[in-house]
Amino acid sequence: MLAVPHAYLTVRDITARPLVLRLKRPIVARIATITEWPLILIDLLTEEGIVGRSYLEPYVVKSMRYLVPALNDLGAMLKGRRLAPIELFDAARKSLHFVGYEGLSMIAASGLDMAAWDALAKAANLPLCVLLGGSVGPVKSYNSNGLWLKDPEDVADEALELRDEGGFSGLKLRLGRNRVSDDLATLDAVRNAVGEEMHLMIDFNQGLDLAEALRRCHMIDDYGLAWIEEPIIYDNLDGYTQLADELKTPLQIGENFYGPREMHKALQKKASDLVMPDFMRIGGVTGWMRAAAIAGTAGIPVSTHLYPEVAAHMMRVTETAHWLEWQDWADPILQRPYEIKDGLLHIPDVPGVGLEWNEEAVEAHLV
Repeated sequence: MLAVPHAYLTVRDITARPLVLRLKRPIVARIATITEWPLILIDLLTEEGIVGRSYLEPYVVKSMRYLVPALNDLGAMLKGRRLAPIELFDAARKSLHFVGYEGLSMIAASGLDMAAWDALAKAANLPLCVLLGGSVGPVKSYNSNGLWLKDPEDVADEALELRDEGGFSGLKLRLGRNRVSDDLATLDAVRNAVGEEMHLMIDFNQGLDLAEALRRCHMIDDYGLAWIEEPIIYDNLDGYTQLADELKTPLQIGENFYGPREMHKALQKKASDLVMPDFMRIGGVTGWMRAAAIAGTAGIPVSTHLYPEVAAHMMRVTETAHWLEWQDWADPILQRPYEIKDGLLHIPDVPGVGLEWNEEAVEAHLV
């Protein structure tokens, strides 16, 4: 593939296709049960023939009714613009200023941004991480494909399956059952199954109020956990500050930061020990770089949430990179999913992010 001087790339259009996949292991959390997983495939077309690709995972199938038209509108608005991802991201956000920079506005702008960076890297004939000043290499990952709110024995059996899917040294399991004793029994069963050397991350999925979070988190504070994630509603930063101050176990938040300023607010309040931005909320690649700089300055370890392909590239250029969250939920529609081996996600040495759609699978899951 010949490099095209990026100054000459011009946006022609954006296409957004909504899909629904069925999860191999349904999400069963305290706040929701999800069996169908929505995806929006984004193709940013340029006049020069280079196509930038990204996808969004907006959790709720009906949200695609609003996001797809928003992406189509951005394509029409940006037609004829030079492909400069930071400028396109800022233009997209400003165009939605009066409905707010958060929520669906940020998600749409983030999808555009990831596709724009992919196109720019392809034009330079470089992997995205190399374009950004890093190198292609492996990224430390934990398996987040399951371990939902099921019986303790079933969770323990599944922990062994997940460990062996890619030689993982880290697993995430979810807590928040009606009875605390069932949560504790699950923790014990998993630890006995996978051994003391396994890093265990705990996620409450925002399922507790502050009083219950204080009680439950103190009860698991001596379990040697890698972190406790989102025990309470994401925007209760004062509550998180209290939890972070009282607990010995590192507190993890950040998948619901809508933009880097929200991370800055949280770190100013000392609301967590760790952060894990989500690409569709933090602002895609552009938002991630800005947020990672804030975390790096504060010395706060940064992990990823969803989007393992673009996440791997960004972890290679993140000062305080910690853990990559690995899920294979988008794999069915990818021609060449990334390889996971010995707990490491391996970035292919190809231009851009390396996303290519399996069109036969896409056609089968269009909605």
